[in-house]
Amino acid sequence: MIFKPLLHWMQRTSLVTQIVMALIAGIAFAFLWPSATPGVALLGTLFISALKAVAPVLVLILVMASISNHRPGDSTLIRPVLFLYVIGTLAAAIVGVFASMLFPSTLVLQTAATTSITPPGNVQEVLMALVLSAVDNPVNALLNANYIGILVWAVGMGVALRHAGEGTRKLLGDLSNAITVIIQGVIRCAPLGIFGLVAATFADAGTAALLGYAHLLTVLVGCMLFVALVVNPLIVFAKIRRNPYPLVLMCLRESAVTAFFTRSSAANIPINLALARRLQLDEDTYSIAIPLGATINMAGAAITISVLSLAAAHTLGIVVDIPTAILLCVVASVCACGAAGVAGGSLLLIPLACSLFGISSDVSMQVVAIGFIIGIVQDSAETALNSSTDIIFTAAACQAEERKNAAPI
Repeated sequence: MIFKPLLHWMQRTSLVTQIVMALIAGIAFAFLWPSATPGVALLGTLFISALKAVAPVLVLILVMASISNHRPGDSTLIRPVLFLYVIGTLAAAIVGVFASMLFPSTLVLQTAATTSITPPGNVQEVLMALVLSAVDNPVNALLNANYIGILVWAVGMGVALRHAGEGTRKLLGDLSNAITVIIQGVIRCAPLGIFGLVAATFADAGTAALLGYAHLLTVLVGCMLFVALVVNPLIVFAKIRRNPYPLVLMCLRESAVTAFFTRSSAANIPINLALARRLQLDEDTYSIAIPLGATINMAGAAITISVLSLAAAHTLGIVVDIPTAILLCVVASVCACGAAGVAGGSLLLIPLACSLFGISSDVSMQVVAIGFIIGIVQDSAETALNSSTDIIFTAAACQAEERKNAAPI
């Protein structure tokens, strides 16, 4: 009997409200009962695991069904979305470089590198890893959540199945609807998952170490907030020609919050797909653009690479001229787009950017180690910006097309 009023309340209360309440409850729990947080942290672990488990299958089936049932003559908006992804990532890198010039950070380079992963030596290696991901075995791609490989196979199978019988294409549509129901059930558990994640995050004893990197974190998070609240809205305004903030703030509220605590763009793919469906965006577009954005649209990674690379340069007293700064923006953007193909993500691409200044691998790997120390905040903010930008730019492209079609001739 006690569960019936609770279920009724959950049905009447919006998911966003429940998540906000979970945030507050998680913070309070962490401070009042820090010794009990490992237990509730299991809720967060289960939530992330459920999202990661369903996301690869969701992307494969959704993209296959969308393409196989695509009506000839209907256009998709992948090209405009990709253009926005490129512009957004480059703009983020520029913001990171300029902020580092205005507010230079210095580091205490005495921390031993804590990772045994070998970083890529040049941009070609990063791009080659991305290409190899695209031709991965489909079963292996699903097992390792390689979304580039999953997308390639889903698009290929979807195109091939356009010539299949009506029954086969209807079956794919039914499978897509079925897995959508499953993911809706997982998302309804978001408040419990967020509660566990927040409690574990705030009770983490390692957060005290962040105080020594307060300036660096301020620059990093400040850049990401500037991109999220100023740069992205300007890009969206240029696309849709109306006030961008209702769309931007809604996407930040419903996508960035969960991405901040899950710290996984892959885990946030179902969240963004559900939001795209509620916004009534073109399914042929968002079913491909959202998972693609989770692998190549990395504004937050571009900021991380730029800021930490320049922090290393400033620490060593290296003067960075304008041409080198411009080159760093380009390299950071390219590296960020290929971060999905590199183990360790954006942090392991810092040595590549540092090589522009002649910084040795030993020193740059110490910077990577510092990145792991501040990762509890850096990675969370980076993922929130990366993932929310996927849905923002996809929605902007779709709404711009709607405005164009609705305009009087």
